[in-house]
Amino acid sequence: MTAPLVYLFWHTWRNRLTSRLKRLREPKYLVGGIVGGLYFYFYFFRHFLGSGPRGRPGLGPEVGFAMDIEGFGALAMLIIVAGSWFLPHSRAALTFSEAEIAFLFPAPVTRRTLIHFKLFRVQFRILFSTFILTLVTRRFGGFAFTHAVGWWLILSTLDLHFLGCSFARTRLLDRGVTNWRRRLLVLGLLGMVVGGTAVWGWRSLPVGELASGSGVEPYARYLQSWMAVPPLNGVLLPFRWMARPFLTESAGAFFWALGPAVLILLLHYTWVVRSNVAFEEASLEASRKLAERVAAVKSGKLHVMGGKAKRRSSLFELASTGPLPTAFFWKNLISAGQGFSPRIWIVIIAVTVGVSAGIGRSGLGSGWLSFAAVLCGILGGWSVLMGPQLMRQDLRQDLPLMDVLKLYPVPGWQVVLGELLAPLAIITVFQYVMVAVLCGVLPATGATRGWAVSLPAVALATALVLPFLNLLMLQILNGAVLLFPAWFQSGREAPQGIEATGQRILFLLGQMLALAVGLVPAAIVFAALFFIVRLTGMASLAVVAGGCGAALALAGEAALGVFLLGKMYDRFDLAAELPAGG
Repeated sequence: MTAPLVYLFWHTWRNRLTSRLKRLREPKYLVGGIVGGLYFYFYFFRHFLGSGPRGRPGLGPEVGFAMDIEGFGALAMLIIVAGSWFLPHSRAALTFSEAEIAFLFPAPVTRRTLIHFKLFRVQFRILFSTFILTLVTRRFGGFAFTHAVGWWLILSTLDLHFLGCSFARTRLLDRGVTNWRRRLLVLGLLGMVVGGTAVWGWRSLPVGELASGSGVEPYARYLQSWMAVPPLNGVLLPFRWMARPFLTESAGAFFWALGPAVLILLLHYTWVVRSNVAFEEASLEASRKLAERVAAVKSGKLHVMGGKAKRRSSLFELASTGPLPTAFFWKNLISAGQGFSPRIWIVIIAVTVGVSAGIGRSGLGSGWLSFAAVLCGILGGWSVLMGPQLMRQDLRQDLPLMDVLKLYPVPGWQVVLGELLAPLAIITVFQYVMVAVLCGVLPATGATRGWAVSLPAVALATALVLPFLNLLMLQILNGAVLLFPAWFQSGREAPQGIEATGQRILFLLGQMLALAVGLVPAAIVFAALFFIVRLTGMASLAVVAGGCGAALALAGEAALGVFLLGKMYDRFDLAAELPAGG
């Protein structure tokens, strides 16, 4: 059966490559391919082919101590592996396509052959990931060959471990060990490691404040000292062996480090291929659910699984009458899933407030509070730029169903407004949580001392501006969907490749340009009101007045944007704008 499987692999990838090359005959894909090629050359290949820095990759000259990169990499892999034993709850399942199930499962193929089939196919994804990661890490120095081999060993070993872990979970379920008993066992083992390390560390390490230094150095040094304490250092040892080939500085050291890493890989391979676990039924079920999910999306029944409606709780009951945008808001909130339910937000807020209060009363004090403040500020700023990109419960999600939406007797501007409300609410609530945490943390760090403006005034002005700024960002993205639907990437069957990367880059540049133009009126209004009110000597009131003016300017732009997007929606024709093969 080896020859037919090799034939299947070869022709699948050849046909996929041929179809992508044929797409370049269309101008929209050709332009995207050129931009994507230039991006990959200047960001990756130029450094890879040039005479870049040699030696071990590091964090730069700003780090004033010997950073144990191998140890931190081992710790990250330990966390990933522990999560693979604790989080999943399903049985072992290898996902196959409908064609593969129809031809391979009835065939005289052994279970081990099916496993090899999946392992061989996943190697294409691993090799591509290895190639990209090698290009990225090559920018920071080191040898391309050792980086490539090191990444391949790490990714292949982790993939084998995840598969073997799923087989082990299935065997435990067959023997009556429930998921919660397994999780308690994993927590018990982790607790023994953490407890033993804590006892040993308190006896051997100096007790006191963190080491002196600035930035992340004292925290990294402190964690680095704990990683050298038994039994944690013994648990990290296999993961250090996995990371070591990537970090070697010479050919001799590389081949010396290669042995243990390859041995761990072979042990995982033997574990997987010798696992006598029945995964066929679970694989059939997983493949059936995947096919039903794709069919449900195409038919417009997003939550129909297995012929039954998969019920998801909503934040509120939808009344039979009321504003029409509320119906789209309700639908998209349900589509966002349980991750944005009130219970989750209450837990996040309670944990954040509790941890901040506990840290504030601890001996670590301002160091950790400063770190929390910086982290919240980064997450808040990141949510302004990337939140609208990630939260796609709007026209981007419903583009394949546009022919269904057009049948509704609803004005275009109401459809657009309703589609934008759900991601707007989710992003804004997250940002308000970050602002509230900053208001509670910053005074304790002493960062607000000497400010001419009170922190509540800054928070109020920020809270006024954020919703309308988010709405402007969402309008830009949804306007791109209505203007260039053929370029919009959506779903598993969307066009991929270097030309798709170029299209995304063009979209990003256009989005940043549109955002900059949209912020100009708000910035002018803010500056005018701020300086006028500032003449009275009340700086805090000036900030609030400027924030109100900027919010009103953005609100006017948002209202105009909803009106224009509604007109575009009314004129939108999916059949004319998105031809077959586009």
